[in-house]
Amino acid sequence: MRLQEDYNDRSGMTPTVVMTIIVVTAFVAVILAVVVIMNPKKKPESVNPSYAGPPSIEVSSPIIVSEAPIQEKDSLHPDDLDFWDKYPQEESKPLEPAEAKQEIEAENDPSTDGRHTLITYADGREEWVLISPYLPKHEYDFTKLVCQSGLMKYFDNGKQISYSGIDVSKLQDYIDFVKVKKAGIHFVMIRVGARGYSTGQLILDEYFNDNIKRATDAGLNVGVYFYSQAINKEEAIEEANYVLENIGEYKLTYPVVYELEMVGNDSARTDALTKAERTEIARAFLDTIEAAGFKTAVYGNKEWFLKGVDLSKLTGYDMWLAQSGDIPDYPYKFNMWQYNTKGLVDGISGYVNLDISFIDYSEK
Repeated sequence: MRLQEDYNDRSGMTPTVVMTIIVVTAFVAVILAVVVIMNPKKKPESVNPSYAGPPSIEVSSPIIVSEAPIQEKDSLHPDDLDFWDKYPQEESKPLEPAEAKQEIEAENDPSTDGRHTLITYADGREEWVLISPYLPKHEYDFTKLVCQSGLMKYFDNGKQISYSGIDVSKLQDYIDFVKVKKAGIHFVMIRVGARGYSTGQLILDEYFNDNIKRATDAGLNVGVYFYSQAINKEEAIEEANYVLENIGEYKLTYPVVYELEMVGNDSARTDALTKAERTEIARAFLDTIEAAGFKTAVYGNKEWFLKGVDLSKLTGYDMWLAQSGDIPDYPYKFNMWQYNTKGLVDGISGYVNLDISFIDYSEK
């Protein structure tokens, strides 16, 4: 075992090692000194409140940016995330001409657009007529109509606010008006007479005087009507005066009514009249009656009102509508309604026309 040689004191350094360290250190210091001299540190400027920042740099030529997009190999585009394109979309097909026509016809169907009303002529023809927005409309709620004992009645809040009536002529022959009143009839419209539709002769109804006397004696409210065939205003005034003469001293509580209807299955002297002429003739009759102090009204069916006269010039008169059925579809204002031409009333043998008045003319 050689103890002196194995032991080595590593805390001590030889002169050669020390010299090497000194040389290396000096060399590094020289290099650092050279670097500092070559790049002197700029002295910081003092803070100046008025300092506006570094001077602007003028660029003599525009900076050109390449328009070519930089694409990364693994980058995603937003379109890559649009998963809706993965599903097929149904393309809307244009309507075929026939289908387009059906849609247009459905939109313009007068039976459902609420702006038209239907006229059915005696020969079965039908016509949809535009409803005027300017003429006064009726305000009746026909769900309040009730038929009791064969008579139509109108109720409001459980109270009857209508009046039952009949219109009669020589066709009913003798009438027991006492029984008629007991049957619930409130008023009677009696025909005074008519003008012949071919001869033009004024004719008094054979039962007029008997009917008006006994109806009044029975306590019924009475009105009258005249069937006109006047072809000018002069004849209309003549008819009105004829009615006034025959009314005489009888007391009327219901209107004097002007009636002009189309003559069916025959030609009439009034066939060639225009709408304007019929309107002026009606006004001449009614104005003559009103001048004598009587209430007035115009009688007609839906066809006559809508096609026969100019309603815009008759709005100042009451209307008596003739339309058989449970509910009238006449759009404009009317005061009386003849709803049945084959009614049965005690005291009358055979059929009679049934009417309802929505106002009590005896109180008007």
